[in-house]
Amino acid sequence: MHANLKARAGLSQLIIIDMQTRLIAAMPQEALQATIKNAGILAQAASLLEVPTIITEQYPKGLGNTVPELQAILPSIKPVEKICFSCLAEPKFNRQLTSDHTQMVLVGMEAHICILQTALDLIGAGKQVFVAEDAIISRNPANKANALARLRDAGCIVSNTESIVFEWLGKAEGDAFKAISKLIR
Repeated sequence: MHANLKARAGLSQLIIIDMQTRLIAAMPQEALQATIKNAGILAQAASLLEVPTIITEQYPKGLGNTVPELQAILPSIKPVEKICFSCLAEPKFNRQLTSDHTQMVLVGMEAHICILQTALDLIGAGKQVFVAEDAIISRNPANKANALARLRDAGCIVSNTESIVFEWLGKAEGDAFKAISKLIR
């Protein structure tokens, strides 16, 4: 078990997995808006706190590009294209993982496929994995619930957007705190 159970900005990398325009049409719409909003909050907090971020796109020719809401927040990040379900099976993704960041924070879709397989492979690679439960989604809520149970059993820390951003912040002061506080109101 990892001794460090809190997400730390200086140790974290945010991974936004497959939040793509054609994939969102298949998702439960009531949960989808919250998922996109929470992924956006994490993306903005990561940007403010200099947490490196990786965006992936599963077969973008078929599934479209990253949703505009997230592209607008992170315009300078070029998504890593992949066809494998686990991000770690894509060499371009692995080149963006930094050895000095041991905590990976995962958001995106689908929970029971790409999130799950990526998380399991990251754990296998010795990383500490945090999953923002309110920023992941599956077409079928039962599949998401099953994925969360498997992630917990595998040693992932299942958390939520606010817990992660406030753990990254650590204290209630400074410009980043003020900006992030506005995001979550």
